[in-house]
Amino acid sequence: MPSIYQLKPRFQNLLRPLVQRLHARGVTANQVTLAAAGVSLLLGALVAAFAGYLWLFALIPLWMLLRMALNAIDGMLAREFGQQSTLGAYLNELCDVIADSALLLPFAVLPEVSTLWVVLVTLLAVFVEYAGVMGPLVGAARRYDGPMGKSDRAFVFGVLGAGVATGLLSLAWLDGLFMLIAALLVWTLVNRVRQGIAEVARQQPPA
Repeated sequence: MPSIYQLKPRFQNLLRPLVQRLHARGVTANQVTLAAAGVSLLLGALVAAFAGYLWLFALIPLWMLLRMALNAIDGMLAREFGQQSTLGAYLNELCDVIADSALLLPFAVLPEVSTLWVVLVTLLAVFVEYAGVMGPLVGAARRYDGPMGKSDRAFVFGVLGAGVATGLLSLAWLDGLFMLIAALLVWTLVNRVRQGIAEVARQQPPA
């Protein structure tokens, strides 16, 4: 299933010179991971607290783009400079889920939007990532299948944030869009489970 995640290698190549400079200055992968999660929590709280100022939702796409870069940077620091660790693996997965939730939930504060759909989408996003990390538990790889993986969600919610901030997206449409996103997340969840099972089956010797 196509996903923006498939563009990650090209994105990493663009970031490699910056990653090398960060490493030279002593920046670690875990520091980048924690910083990205911390800023996401603060930004989400800011947008939610002042949701009446719709222009603040423009901060979501701006930060989503930067956060995608930081997510790539922490992974490259870990893999390419010998910074991989058990703690780093925990932080990478947990901080991503925390940051995603912090950036999605402010949409629930908008009076025209159903809190139910925003919370459902937030929970489904958590379930999708959980299905991804379960891959190694059953003998498969960590699953990143789409169509609504982490990178895809960052793009979609960045577009929604920009639409709300500029007024180009009617708030009355948001419930319908969240329903569509929820359906795509369910599809992604099923897809990750199916692909994980298929991968394990391919590894088993024929009877």
